[in-house]
Amino acid sequence: MYPIKALAAIAALSIAMLACTFTFNNQMQGVTIGSPETTEIEVPAPDPDQVAKVKLEFGAGELNIDRGDSELLVSGTATFNVEEFEPEVTVTDSSVKISQQVDDINLIPVLGDELENRWDIALGSFPMELEIAAGGYQGEFDLGGIPLLELRIAEGAAKTDVSFSELNPVQMDTLRYDTGASQASLTGLANANFREMDFRSGAGEYRLDFSGDLQQDAEVSIKTGLSSIVIIVPEGTPATVQFEGGLANVDRSGSWRMSGGLYTLSGEGPELTITVEMGAGNLELRQR
Repeated sequence: MYPIKALAAIAALSIAMLACTFTFNNQMQGVTIGSPETTEIEVPAPDPDQVAKVKLEFGAGELNIDRGDSELLVSGTATFNVEEFEPEVTVTDSSVKISQQVDDINLIPVLGDELENRWDIALGSFPMELEIAAGGYQGEFDLGGIPLLELRIAEGAAKTDVSFSELNPVQMDTLRYDTGASQASLTGLANANFREMDFRSGAGEYRLDFSGDLQQDAEVSIKTGLSSIVIIVPEGTPATVQFEGGLANVDRSGSWRMSGGLYTLSGEGPELTITVEMGAGNLELRQR
């Protein structure tokens, strides 16, 4: 039988090979690629006594999100060169859905030079629940300072960079992230101001950086298949990681202490409690 570290190395190599094949090329049938068009997206502010619910349904392409005009709930542009990719905006009371009707397109969700599909979205400073559902795409989200009461991200094969550069001014109940075979970097997670975080993944490479200003005790659940995951906790933040893995290896640096499957950091203030269930791969614990 192979040693655990050797098997974990094989798993890590498989992940790296997957990452190398993770490109954005598109093959489409039954659609016409034309000249690029850009359409404006503007959704007015909700009633002051209502919590906005914003859902973004995106196919394949490039999706960028940041904080924008405080007078609008959602603003931005969509650029595309396939007619079916023109976004549809639906507003019902305090709920907003921006979506693409691509169900009838025989599309392999990878982007090439010919296909253009890009959203640049800005979210206003209104309390909201945000849901992002996407396929094979590249995403860059800076959600810092946006008052998010709940955040849900579900994606297929993706390459994403999600950051919280500023503190969420309201407490987030749940941050849920579901991803397939992806590469994802989440930074400034303490600034998300979540109470609970639920991270689910298939195969991929993931970096979870809990830097920022942790406001209260927070619980994090991570369940993954064949993955390489890096967890970073700032110096001075107390943290506990409970690890359960099959063909998986754990590396640690900094002041992480180990006792069986339990890894701890000493500190003062609110505490992070993290549970990790990994089928195979590598878990790296770092301290910033």
